[in-house]
Amino acid sequence: MTPITLGTIQAVLCGQAQPFARPDGRSMERSAIDKRPVSGAVAVQELGLAGDEQGDLRVHGGPDKAVHQYALEHYPAWRAQLGALPVLAAPGAFGENLASTGVTEADLCWGDILRIGTVVLQVSQTRQPCWKLNQRFGHVQMARSVQDSGRTGWYYRVLEPGQLQAGDAMLLLQRPHPQWPLSRVLELLYRRSVDAVQLRSFAQLRLPPSWQRLVQARLDSGELEDWQRRLQGE
Repeated sequence: MTPITLGTIQAVLCGQAQPFARPDGRSMERSAIDKRPVSGAVAVQELGLAGDEQGDLRVHGGPDKAVHQYALEHYPAWRAQLGALPVLAAPGAFGENLASTGVTEADLCWGDILRIGTVVLQVSQTRQPCWKLNQRFGHVQMARSVQDSGRTGWYYRVLEPGQLQAGDAMLLLQRPHPQWPLSRVLELLYRRSVDAVQLRSFAQLRLPPSWQRLVQARLDSGELEDWQRRLQGE
């Protein structure tokens, strides 16, 4: 297909892992959710951006979570809901590597292949919000609010390393699954969560291993997995 311009990268962000308090206030983890804009071209390899880190590699990072993107279109809605929090004053509030305009979860599909700068990326999954958002925003239900809103952001795997920078266009190269916009995935995950017909259809796509297990567990049990540990850190 002829490349189609979907949106524009407005900021590229990186962060280093730092101590981060758990909800109990007594124990610490490491997190790189506090990412800051960087200038100029940034190299992107299979595991992400040069100079960027992930704090807990059990649940963050890896080839299927190499690059995280968030739509700046969502920021006004969060300000309206939460007020003028300092964390929402600039890109990076959600720990994203790429902050963009022109595209949201309704505009991208599972498996879309894009070129940004000289990097070729593939949409690999939506974000499953976790309790660290509660801590970062100072709202105990922030992770649940992000999940319920559908304004989660998404991840890419890196198909071709290269460089990208703020101002680069997002060029859609291939759309293998037009019937699976990310908004539909989020609806299935969090609202139609035990819809066996849709789950079986979704399972035919290329899913990361953890998602394969999640879908199969729902199909096997007919029940929803427990979200409490992910959303509240308990």
